[in-house]
Amino acid sequence: MSVTRSSAPELTSEQVAKVLVQPLAETSKFLAAGPVIYDTTGPFRIPKVNGMVASGTTTPATPDWIGESELITEKDIDFTDVSLLPSTMKSLKTIVRVSNEMLRASVVSLSAAIQNRLVVDVANRLDAQLLSAGGDGVSTPRGLFNYTGTQSVAVGGALTLDVLLDGWGKALDANVNLSTLKWVMRGREFVRLRKVKDTNGQYLLQPDPTKDGVFRLWGSEVVISNKVPDTTAATPTARAALVDFGSIAVARDMAPSVVILNERFAEYDEAGLRIVCRYDAKPVTPEGIIVFNGITI
Repeated sequence: MSVTRSSAPELTSEQVAKVLVQPLAETSKFLAAGPVIYDTTGPFRIPKVNGMVASGTTTPATPDWIGESELITEKDIDFTDVSLLPSTMKSLKTIVRVSNEMLRASVVSLSAAIQNRLVVDVANRLDAQLLSAGGDGVSTPRGLFNYTGTQSVAVGGALTLDVLLDGWGKALDANVNLSTLKWVMRGREFVRLRKVKDTNGQYLLQPDPTKDGVFRLWGSEVVISNKVPDTTAATPTARAALVDFGSIAVARDMAPSVVILNERFAEYDEAGLRIVCRYDAKPVTPEGIIVFNGITI
């Protein structure tokens, strides 16, 4: 017996990965930047060792210099965890209705076109959340500019190369892995930096001649996204960030589903396509994220 839409109305997980999950990772600027992605169907925890503390306390401690035959002081190790994808986390969901006549009469593969459009829309919506300054981590994922424990640089003016170096210095002090560091900003801020010239009228920033279409600042790749939020004050200011994406964990529901609804709209002779997708993201080491605030627009 052949497999048909009526005999298998819900796509398998392998098919879904090709239709939704894999294209989303390629399209989403946040996911493509290199966070560590974990597939899970429920709440997910990442154990974390915070370091040595004084015995019976939470006060950070270090090993002591101990002389010959002297009592060695005891220390404890402080353990915590990073929790992602709680049961209260909402999903990205949508239903698209298409008439059966349109599906039959279309000169192109309409279902494929709809799937591609849904991938773009879901990626845009996901980036808007994961790069936002909102989210509570309970029902919606916290955005990059709403993480707690991150470092910050108060710009209070234009974003300059010197200001970027200040942030880069904070990353060095925090022992951040430089190979996974990336700048995150709007194209507006990057273009202004790109226009900076020396006294001879030559642009200070030059593209990498060995890589096509890759922008870099002080050796780190630049992720350009219009989803980076400006402030909503009376006089809005811009934001930017220097991010160790290797220190960000993304929990991805293992069972995103694409379901063809043949009977739901049968009285209208229409088919429905239901998309469900669920993600969460948190920094494992928030010190690896340096946020630039108060950038003059």
